[in-house]
Amino acid sequence: MNEDGGQESECAGCKRLSAELEELKEHVEKLQKALEESQRAGNRQAAPFRKPKVVAPKKPGRKSGEDYGTQARRTVPDQIDEWWDAPLPECCPQCGCGELTEDAVCQQYQTDIPRKPIHRQFDIHVGHCTGCGERVQGRHTLQTSDALGAAASQLGADLQAALTVANKELGLSHGKCRRLVEQLFGITISRSTNWRAQQRLARKLQPSYELIGKQVRGSPRVVCDETGWRVNGEGAWRHDFVTEQLTYYVIDPTRSGQPAKVLLGEDYSGVLIHDGWSVYDKFRNARHQQCLAHLMRRCHELLQVAVGGAARFPRAVLDLFGQSLCARDRFALGELTSHGLRVLSGRFTETMRRLVAPVKSHVANERLAKHLENHLADLFTFLREPAVDATNWRAEQAIRPAVVNPKVWGGNRTWNGAEVQAILMTILVTANQQTINPLDFLRQTLISPQNQLLPLSDR
Repeated sequence: MNEDGGQESECAGCKRLSAELEELKEHVEKLQKALEESQRAGNRQAAPFRKPKVVAPKKPGRKSGEDYGTQARRTVPDQIDEWWDAPLPECCPQCGCGELTEDAVCQQYQTDIPRKPIHRQFDIHVGHCTGCGERVQGRHTLQTSDALGAAASQLGADLQAALTVANKELGLSHGKCRRLVEQLFGITISRSTNWRAQQRLARKLQPSYELIGKQVRGSPRVVCDETGWRVNGEGAWRHDFVTEQLTYYVIDPTRSGQPAKVLLGEDYSGVLIHDGWSVYDKFRNARHQQCLAHLMRRCHELLQVAVGGAARFPRAVLDLFGQSLCARDRFALGELTSHGLRVLSGRFTETMRRLVAPVKSHVANERLAKHLENHLADLFTFLREPAVDATNWRAEQAIRPAVVNPKVWGGNRTWNGAEVQAILMTILVTANQQTINPLDFLRQTLISPQNQLLPLSDR
């Protein structure tokens, strides 16, 4: 090897191999990220807390559900509105000639709905004040609107309330709501009529919507989540803020932290339970609880693609989270004190610190380790404060009734419709949480000349 060129040639070869190696590493990392994103996208289409599917032999016979068996039998109605007699036939239906002797009279009960609609006419007296000249008109207690003239044909309170629940809570489109009442009751309703009725109802419910937001802001614990929405065919986000007794929805063009900032305030000092979305880190005065269900699902995704020793880290994290959840269950059973939970919280935090400290050769493992390291204080808050949820399950449950809406009828056509959507869904879900019959409350709101506030409980 000559002194001038041999050494230089060898260095050039090493540099070329190093460059190729770096290119290969970058390519592998890109492929790994694409695979993980593909898996996450598939999981997002499934139930939020899906467990690995276990194929087991099917048992013969009918599948028993929660309503199957003696508990599913209907009770005798408290009130009987109609009595019908079913006498014996004149002769035996079996042989056709035998005489029948009555042995007993037994009862059967049936519950049905009337299919005959009620059409009301209100003769509204209109006058004026002789003192100030103000125009005044009468109002019956069953009216849902003061409209006269071309807009005088209105929907009754019961019908409006039922259509609102069917559309906003059960996810039926305006078109399906129209067909339902037409087939059941022979009532013809246009989509625009249904929409305008909901718009007027939302305006009357605005004070209740604002009251719910105010009480969520003052709650010591709030579960936050966000999910995709559609407005005028374009992507948007629905932000959910849930407590034990309240649910508040905001539909926004972005997934930013602005809705949370406006609702809760930047100085919110309670506990935020969320899925780790970075926008919530800006609430520095708040205490945080990372959703363990999301983190555990992330570990399961890593285990699906792990090769060799790469499986040790996600498996160890899963085991540690499992131990913490078992500790919570033991506390609920009275086997652990609150002091014992706090001690375990410190131990679990230190164990996690040791788990995430070493550099991981697997890129996805390293990303998870960095996330856990940056949020060590947010992993076991539910042990230090037993009233805190370990997951954002409450928000996920709040999402479920509403998530069918954009899938069935595509979301909202306008931002005005999105605002109406948020108000009505907030009222309906919160009413159910408060064990208030939403149909009764909507009906009372519709027939009242003044705005009705949802009677909220702080239980």
